[in-house]
Amino acid sequence: MLDFDKLDKLIHEKGRLSIMTLLASRAEWPFQELKAQLNMSDGNLITHLRTLHQAGYVSFTKEMLDRPQTRYALTTKGRQAFQVYLKLLEEIIKTSRS
Repeated sequence: MLDFDKLDKLIHEKGRLSIMTLLASRAEWPFQELKAQLNMSDGNLITHLRTLHQAGYVSFTKEMLDRPQTRYALTTKGRQAFQVYLKLLEEIIKTSRS
């Protein structure tokens, strides 16, 4: 039997799941591109990124170009947590189809 309590509640929230999915798709994302792709406000996106950073799932780098730019990436811990999360979702889907 599946243990739904194993779903990572930190990732499972819609906004954070969206962020984790995008971050898993490439090495790093600038804040403004994440914001545009996810259609989130600055405050909402920053709050979710801060939560993921505090959990050790996301890292960030700041650099000065023509203006300050912050880039976000999954950490090794974040990538592993996301893979575990996806595997459990796949098991849920497989079980529901049998």
